[in-house]
Amino acid sequence: MTDQVIKTLTDPTFLIALLVGIAVFATVFTLLPAFGGNQLKARMKSVALERDELRAKQRAWLAANAEKRTRGGGLREEQSVGMRNIVERLDLRRLLADEGTMRQLRVAGFRGQNPLTKFLFFRLVLPFVGLALAVLIIFGLGYLAEKPMMIKILVCVVSAYAGFYAPILYVSNRASKRRQSIQMAWPDALDLMLICVESGMSVEAAMRKVADEIGAQSVELAEEFVLTNAELSFLQERRQAYENLATRTGLDSVKSVAQALIQAERYGTPVAHALRVLASESRDMRLNEAEKKAAALPPKLTVPMILFFLPVLFAIILGPAGIQISQRGIFGDQQNTSSDTNTPQ
Repeated sequence: MTDQVIKTLTDPTFLIALLVGIAVFATVFTLLPAFGGNQLKARMKSVALERDELRAKQRAWLAANAEKRTRGGGLREEQSVGMRNIVERLDLRRLLADEGTMRQLRVAGFRGQNPLTKFLFFRLVLPFVGLALAVLIIFGLGYLAEKPMMIKILVCVVSAYAGFYAPILYVSNRASKRRQSIQMAWPDALDLMLICVESGMSVEAAMRKVADEIGAQSVELAEEFVLTNAELSFLQERRQAYENLATRTGLDSVKSVAQALIQAERYGTPVAHALRVLASESRDMRLNEAEKKAAALPPKLTVPMILFFLPVLFAIILGPAGIQISQRGIFGDQQNTSSDTNTPQ
């Protein structure tokens, strides 16, 4: 059996057939990609299809959130149309809106023309509402009747100014709370993004993954990541998307990350090292902010302690002594007097 196998392997006819078969297989394997079409075009087509699908999903997500915010939209859209007509007729955008107002609205999470229209409308209406309420309370119900007329007029003017300033105060408080929420979750988001980037994911995929994970901690930050990811898909310059993220948040730490991403896009520098350093700095900033708040607590607690704790403490310490003094007197003379009275003659 072994001799037969050796004889077959050393047969020139078998060797020639084996070499011919290998040559044919190599030729077919080499020429197969040429007959299969352009692989680069197929890959680019698949990438374009995937990008279009991601863009459609992001637009659908944004449209769903916008529909939720409008809560049905029908009646509110009609009111917005009426407000817009009033704002355009009186040209309130030129009178009351500037670049700072637009920036503050974006930081507060109000994007688009509809929030700006409502903001200008309420700045127009609320002063008259405050003035009408002040006139009704002072002159109609008779409050401040003993005060001079100048005081009454001053109260009416202050009420009107308070109505004019109320929308600005509301937007400022909303922006402050939103900025604080983003700042608290930003170091954790950078850590997640760093893990995603080091694992080989792109910036867009990393932002999408971080948006899914960070939503439980900060809805505002997840919304910003989704919006930035959508802008990276359809804006011509990726730098504009990063700058828009920094502008909408209004935080220095976010601006630093945006600049790092812009530099990485421009010069090809590694993003992971910059994200690691910026995540550490953001965490240190959050720790410093917590220490600052903790250091500011003792002065704030001084007045409540003086007003509420010290009287109770004094009552507990001096209460028994006061009861004994009231019963026995200062030097115990009441007890001695009562004993002398009870002694028989």
